[in-house]
Amino acid sequence: QVQLVESGGGLVQPVGSLRLSCAASRSIFSINTMGWYRQAPGKERELVASITKGGSTNYADSVKGRFTISRDNAKNTVYLQMNRLKFEDTAVYYCQEGGFPATYYDYWGQGTQVTVPS
Repeated sequence: QVQLVESGGGLVQPVGSLRLSCAASRSIFSINTMGWYRQAPGKERELVASITKGGSTNYADSVKGRFTISRDNAKNTVYLQMNRLKFEDTAVYYCQEGGFPATYYDYWGQGTQVTVPS
């Protein structure tokens, strides 16, 4: 199983931007789908965005038009560009192999905290 390490979070003002990175311990070239997830305080973890090996993407309605997922197979890294951030985007962000619903996974990495003050 690939090990994934998330980074790039921080405190950002509303309408600001951040780019998150998810570094894999091995090649992601053969991994069909990678996903970004988030868990806000008091809420269930949710799938935010996913990308296939061929570059097809899907987004949660709440982030459509503001977030962009991408992957660099040569660097074994998946990115999440987040623009026009809102208070509601405050959460711990995680990445996973597979892009399945969050309830599918038993193990999660440490994630990266994104905080957007109200």
